[in-house]
Amino acid sequence: MCGICGELVLDPRDRVSVDALTAMRSAIVHRGPDGAGLYCSPDARAALAFQRLRIIDLSPVADQPLPNEDGSIQIVFNGEIYNFQEIRRELIARGHQFRSRSDTETIVHLYEDEGVDAIRRLDGMFALAIWDERRKRLVLARDRAGKKPLFIYRDARRLAFASEIKSFFSHPQIPIEIDPSSIPAYLRFGHMASPASFYRGVEQLPPATVLTIDESGATAIDRFWRLPVEPHPRPIPRDEAARDVARLVTEAVKKRLVADVPLGAFLSGGLDSSIIVGVMSRLMEQPVKTFSIGFEGDAAYDETSYARMVARHFGTDHSEFRVTPHAIELIDPLIWHHDGPFGDSSAVPTYLVARMTREHVTVALSGDGGDELFAGYLRFQAAALAERMPRIAGHGLRAALRWMPTPVSDRHWLSRAKRFARFVDLPLADRLDSWSSPFFQNVDEWLEPDFRRSLVMPKARAEDEAAGLSPLTRVLRQNFEGYLVDDLLVKADRCSMANSLEVRSPFLDRELTEYVMALPDAYKLAGRQRKVILRAAFADMLPPAVRSRGKMGFGVPLARWFSGELRPTWA
Repeated sequence: MCGICGELVLDPRDRVSVDALTAMRSAIVHRGPDGAGLYCSPDARAALAFQRLRIIDLSPVADQPLPNEDGSIQIVFNGEIYNFQEIRRELIARGHQFRSRSDTETIVHLYEDEGVDAIRRLDGMFALAIWDERRKRLVLARDRAGKKPLFIYRDARRLAFASEIKSFFSHPQIPIEIDPSSIPAYLRFGHMASPASFYRGVEQLPPATVLTIDESGATAIDRFWRLPVEPHPRPIPRDEAARDVARLVTEAVKKRLVADVPLGAFLSGGLDSSIIVGVMSRLMEQPVKTFSIGFEGDAAYDETSYARMVARHFGTDHSEFRVTPHAIELIDPLIWHHDGPFGDSSAVPTYLVARMTREHVTVALSGDGGDELFAGYLRFQAAALAERMPRIAGHGLRAALRWMPTPVSDRHWLSRAKRFARFVDLPLADRLDSWSSPFFQNVDEWLEPDFRRSLVMPKARAEDEAAGLSPLTRVLRQNFEGYLVDDLLVKADRCSMANSLEVRSPFLDRELTEYVMALPDAYKLAGRQRKVILRAAFADMLPPAVRSRGKMGFGVPLARWFSGELRPTWA
């Protein structure tokens, strides 16, 4: 796991500034404090820079930028390739010579043989840049789910790229200005909606995308993967599907245990992280190192008792951290690491558990993606229910709830019922956004009237080829391509890399994702039970209390904190 950046000069009269690239690289040193490198092309029209976090092959020969045999192809790469050993054997059989044991070098030689089509063969999480000196072109690519970030700035004179936007702040010839038109998207979703950013001229490369640009500025872009639309070609019996899911999850975890540094796992005590830890305990000879975090001030937000139960059940080496209201002091550092506002308060505990985890290991597996694949969020269930309700029922429900008292917590059933009723009449996509965003319902109250009138509020994300699918499938797809990419994975990447910690997500494995997305709705959501097939797949492994419990979520008791110990800070 690393930080990458670079530049391609489009004006033939210009040259890359090594000082500027060094400053860009230094801005993301937290992503890779173990080493640094820089490559500049012979004509100084292109440059790649790199900060390394050593994970596989810790020797200097694996440092980046990393070339092919004759140096005509150079790569900087952030992430992990899980099928690199298989590809490496194939490339050696073709006659390629390797100087390292790293997965990065596999990409270089594969590109040498197959060009940009090589990206399609990579199984893993990645953001990468390849400079092809023979073709005078830059290749940028990002993994299928969008686990690893890659930002691009382009004007008439240059194209620059970086793992984080703050690299552009350090380049003296890149003017970075806030784009006011980005604000409505943030207010609608609680985060920026990719590919946009808060800054003019800066965009994200979309997931599963390859962009090529030559020194003349000619550009080509290719989307190399999409979520499957069609169901499995034959009906799959439930017991067979459960066995398949158990096998695919186990294989996904096994692939992610390859590392030359200490490795552990986040453990919330929820279903997803407990399954990951359970599978790890079956595959590893030594006890799994697990890490959890709890909150003081509101038991509705504290899962540590379940985490301890799971840790005892699997015999892990367990560490626990408690979050107090003073953790709110992390807001400024988190804004810096996210390069702007970020509306998910769970970034606070995510940052803290990553910091604690990094004191013991360099790689941690997480349960991210389990809810997205198996319909784990309550709002998925609510969305399916709302599709079956007549619109008149929404009016009646709102009228009945109007006289109910104000709930003490946003996790109280009454709070959730009121939120459900307020937006139940909206179209499906708008409804999901309203339940996910912390700002959706208060936009008109928080903005100055003149400024509000000047804004164009965005519509829901387009559903394109998902039209005509079941409501649950549409919701899962919208969540996977929206909330997962722009909130959950952003939070996981920035908070972990701020602490130089690599996080791997087995539930976002490509083969597992494609298989589960094509399963029937009833295998994910049946009545009040969510994650049906996942529970069945690991029914014999988990403690009964964990196997049957619902989703709590990784939130923060902000209301309780601000009405109590933190009240003097804002009153």
